[in-house]
Amino acid sequence: MEHLIKQLTEWVAVAVEAAAVLVIGAATLGAAWRVVQVWLGGGDGVEAGIEGLRLRLARWLAVALEFTLAADILRTAVAPSWDDIGKLAAIAALRTLLNFFLQREIEVAARQPAPPH
Repeated sequence: MEHLIKQLTEWVAVAVEAAAVLVIGAATLGAAWRVVQVWLGGGDGVEAGIEGLRLRLARWLAVALEFTLAADILRTAVAPSWDDIGKLAAIAALRTLLNFFLQREIEVAARQPAPPH
């Protein structure tokens, strides 16, 4: 039974990582497409358009970070060793810091007034 639970947990972790890959891929492709649109549109709104794109991409990257952290937690949840717990703690700390700074940048940018057109 324990082997089945470990195997199921690993499959779920792989699925969660695949979701993170899909989120990153879709967000990157969408952002690249919008960059082309903004660039071709030209004009004075290019900087504001790029800033908006960057913030949208940052939000999606933060979501992907949460997915990858969830996958790591799943892998460590079943009979972890102290080494596994230490690695998870380091990974969680790094990803939490990345997420914190991404969120802070998003919030700062959201408070700034939109540039005049």
